[in-house]
Amino acid sequence: MSIVADAKNGLFTLHTKNTTYQMKADSLGTLLHVYYGERTDDSDKSYVICMKDRGFSGNPYEVGKKSKEYSLDTLPQEYSCYGTGDYRISALKVQNMDGSLAAALRFKEYQVIRGKYTIQGLPAVYSEKEKADTLEVILEDPASKVEVHLLYGVLEENDIITRAVKIVNRGSDRIVLQKAASLNLDFINGEYEWITFYGRHVMERNLQREELGHGIHAIGSVRGTSSHQYNPFAIVCEKNTDEEKGKCYGFSFLYSGEFQMEAEKDQIDQTRLICGIHPDNFAWNLQPGEAFDTPEVMMTYSGAGIGMISRNLHRTIRKHICRGEWRDKRRPVLINNWEATYFDFSGEQLAKMAKKAAGLGLELFVLDDGWFGKRDDDNSGLGDWFPNEKKLGCTLKELADQITECGMQFGLWFEPEAVSEDSDLYRTHPEWAVVIPGRRPDLSRNQLILDFSRADVQDYMIERMSAIFEETPITYVKWDFNRSICDKYSMALDAQSQGEFSHRYVLGLYRVLESLTAKFPHILFEGCSGGGGRFDAGMLYYTPQIWCSDNSDAIARLSIQYGTSFGYPVSAMGAHVSAVPNHQTGRTTPFATRSCVAMAGTFGYELDITKLSEEEGEKIRQQISRFKKHYDLIQYGEYYRLQAPSDRQCTVWEMADPEGKEALVSAVFHHVEGNTAPVIVRVQGLREKACYQMHLYMEDLPEEAGKSFLTHLPYGYKEGERITGAALRQCGLVIPGAMQEFQAWQIHIAEVE
Repeated sequence: MSIVADAKNGLFTLHTKNTTYQMKADSLGTLLHVYYGERTDDSDKSYVICMKDRGFSGNPYEVGKKSKEYSLDTLPQEYSCYGTGDYRISALKVQNMDGSLAAALRFKEYQVIRGKYTIQGLPAVYSEKEKADTLEVILEDPASKVEVHLLYGVLEENDIITRAVKIVNRGSDRIVLQKAASLNLDFINGEYEWITFYGRHVMERNLQREELGHGIHAIGSVRGTSSHQYNPFAIVCEKNTDEEKGKCYGFSFLYSGEFQMEAEKDQIDQTRLICGIHPDNFAWNLQPGEAFDTPEVMMTYSGAGIGMISRNLHRTIRKHICRGEWRDKRRPVLINNWEATYFDFSGEQLAKMAKKAAGLGLELFVLDDGWFGKRDDDNSGLGDWFPNEKKLGCTLKELADQITECGMQFGLWFEPEAVSEDSDLYRTHPEWAVVIPGRRPDLSRNQLILDFSRADVQDYMIERMSAIFEETPITYVKWDFNRSICDKYSMALDAQSQGEFSHRYVLGLYRVLESLTAKFPHILFEGCSGGGGRFDAGMLYYTPQIWCSDNSDAIARLSIQYGTSFGYPVSAMGAHVSAVPNHQTGRTTPFATRSCVAMAGTFGYELDITKLSEEEGEKIRQQISRFKKHYDLIQYGEYYRLQAPSDRQCTVWEMADPEGKEALVSAVFHHVEGNTAPVIVRVQGLREKACYQMHLYMEDLPEEAGKSFLTHLPYGYKEGERITGAALRQCGLVIPGAMQEFQAWQIHIAEVE
């Protein structure tokens, strides 16, 4: 077992392959956090907790008059409470029936369970029973009889520990949870920074690194979703930590709704991290005997830099969060019609595109917005999920049959959570819209939100989408959501329960997704929210890939995909080759550059393929062939960030075979310079003593420049030349210089005997 419980001394130690986590119930029953870091032994490390009489830090009544050193305001805790002497940010805030806001948790009991716990109605890391363990520690507030069950899941081989909380009202009166975080982690000492990922629509997950100085630092979302603006993932690290060295901790929240991550450095230089549902629009009623489950947080520690944090999370997401037959099955190379046609298309036009695409080796045709209801723009029809046969010129099944007869699979775009005022669904069920009675609603993209907190709305959407899936040969669904939620109010909840709306909405969304993915396991679901507005580990439990951003410009995508890579694997990032000039930025980039960047994701195309030349068509064939050849390496390899988009010259990344047999290094130059300094990167993940040969893929190289360039290749590219893994790591790999604006290179490195 990876969990060692010393009941006599109240000591609990969790071990993964490279890390140790320890907590201790003290003589008062307070569950103290003791240690999280590099793997060590089971001995009691609570001696590092220093107690001292601190002015204005009060003492629990139970410790008596002679123990002024004992204060909840300074002790490192596993789950802190508001209102009873700890003045720092807290994990739990309970309103009791008498109006008081107080809870004081004391250790009650524990159990160790073989296998990983699950959470009813919520996504959670899963594992084979013999490869994971669970520790459940039960705390109790003696006054109110509120129980808090702290759940710890340990995936030893993955260096992952998960955290979740179940709160049970064992008292005789109703209570209201005003805050119920999933994670409380206290760092007893150290100077820390944290890395968070901010953004906006079409520019998501920009890296920001800040010192965690005294005071409260916070990111979060009150938009109903995890949002474009802040991602529910953060890294806490010591100063000077980089990709390959330094101590750091990664925290990923498996939740697709409103969240908050807070960090506070306190009066004695301890740092506390809190993560959970955002409390601003949260007030959950718990009647006697009822329980509330918080979403899960996945955490990992690395003493070898940030890159290891990412690789730990990537492996876990791919194998222990993503589910179903599409978790490991090769996903098809798709073409989406959106940027080719927008709303203006006919069935005949779509069939023509599909036929041309099939001839070039594409495997899946995706019909985007505009195929249903009265939907020729974004002002009407949303919610009326009935094919517009007049617009298509045939039934949806007939169109799908035409496309599948070409040898392609067929997919559809949906936005199930929204509704147009000009729609039959809204006219029939205005009470299903999220609006506040007596107020005019806030519109976004000319649409309202459907109340997914309601069971009847959930049931309707399951029935309507199931009918389409059963009638039509569909193998792919793009699940979109194109606005933030405000005017939060449900006609199905009473006034006392409106604070439950936002979380109930997410639970409803998960119920619909769980039902549809279980019922139609052959369908590949791709998540989307105006691109990356709901890119989180919670959605990946239902949709194994997410459209990374509505911005498909290759140069902008360098930053977007770079930021995304810190917490999420390549196999989760939806990425397409689009037309130039790009529709979002107006930038023109070489075809090879667009394909190179899109290959750092699930790979597909989004352009009018009927307008491409024969030469461009041949390039698509080559790109698809290369992607398929290196599919396993790209999708399942170990990811290394070799040079960041913030570098003056170029961005470089690498996918390495887990066994070190091969690697694919990709580089994209940001611009062309004269007389440039060489770009040399240290290749990671290869076998030190093995020998390797390299193959340089060259596309879009001007003919004359190409002839000149081929006679000046750096060492290691010439036919038959060999170089060791040690040399590539220690001395580096020379990236060929840029021969044109936004030049891209892909270099395949393969072991030879």
